[in-house]
Amino acid sequence: MKSTLIVLLGAALAVALGLYAYMWLGMYNMGADSPHWNMTVSMLTMMRERSIEKHAASLTVPGNINDSKLILKGAGQYAAMCAGCHLAPGVTDSEIRPGLYPQPPNLSQVRVDARKAFWVIKHGIKMSAMSAWGFSHDDATIWSMVAFLQKMPGMTPAEYQANVAKAPPDDDMGPMDPGAMMGGGHAHGHGSAGAPTTATASAPAAHDHGGHDHGGTPSAHAGNMQGMSGMDMGGAGRAGGVPAAEAVAAAFQSALQRDGRAAALTLLAPAAQIREGGETQDHSAYAGHHLAADIAFLKTVRVELRERRSHMQGAQAVVTSIYDVRGRAHDKPIAVRNTETLTLARAGTGWTIVAVDWSSAPLPGEDA
Repeated sequence: MKSTLIVLLGAALAVALGLYAYMWLGMYNMGADSPHWNMTVSMLTMMRERSIEKHAASLTVPGNINDSKLILKGAGQYAAMCAGCHLAPGVTDSEIRPGLYPQPPNLSQVRVDARKAFWVIKHGIKMSAMSAWGFSHDDATIWSMVAFLQKMPGMTPAEYQANVAKAPPDDDMGPMDPGAMMGGGHAHGHGSAGAPTTATASAPAAHDHGGHDHGGTPSAHAGNMQGMSGMDMGGAGRAGGVPAAEAVAAAFQSALQRDGRAAALTLLAPAAQIREGGETQDHSAYAGHHLAADIAFLKTVRVELRERRSHMQGAQAVVTSIYDVRGRAHDKPIAVRNTETLTLARAGTGWTIVAVDWSSAPLPGEDA
């Protein structure tokens, strides 16, 4: 009996040492493009589900989970933070999603238990791409996302877009001091003092239709792009122009001008790249930081659309808008001419913005 026990202990030790050597030698492929063994998947899935179930069991779902205002707030949060991985009604894939392992659930098609959803959003999931949003968002905001998730699986693409467009500004991201954007050499103040040279003044949203400068009054938004497509917006009426893409460009700028954070993010593809002053940001970085600064800045200046033109470039549309921006921000005068170039790709029957390029230069003949 004693010898048998020794043999069993020796075998167990040999297995443990063998597993340790296998890991230490780096023989296991940790690449996300190399799936786990089936046994590993089963074990990790069981451990994850049981952990979530246990830790979420004591949570209490708020009584206002079906409140329309709470759901709208969650819609904006979801569009900004979640849609790139978890998709949205009418969206079947994104640039980042195919490379994620394990694949995140398509939450436009799966209704997740409210308590489990809250726990996962707040605490995240180890060894996956699921972030712990509790570090940057309070419980009330997370519950708003949960409220929206209960409704989204039954939404049509149009209903989803309408909810996101009506979502309130995201206060959790925090407004940025417009003065931080006045540095000059970089989009948000890294460089010498002077007029802004990039998105600080180069994401203007007020339009000049027919020569009338609205001086900060929004002229369109994501909900009425079809009505705008017939307006004279530079290249829209010219041969070779792309009116529908120009309408999206106008709606994007209008959303920024009217503090429509959620509406602006809806028009940006989840994999959109925003280039400002030599720096490139992805959708998430722009949503979490620079977007608030752009919106805050645009409240302090007067913007005049000088020209808008568009053309097809392969399968994509390119829309270029030129604006004169005048005013004061953070006690400094501004007089710059900004060029905004948007690259758009087809999304269903419409267009979505996949790249934004902003640049600016001193306004000819005027001192800032």
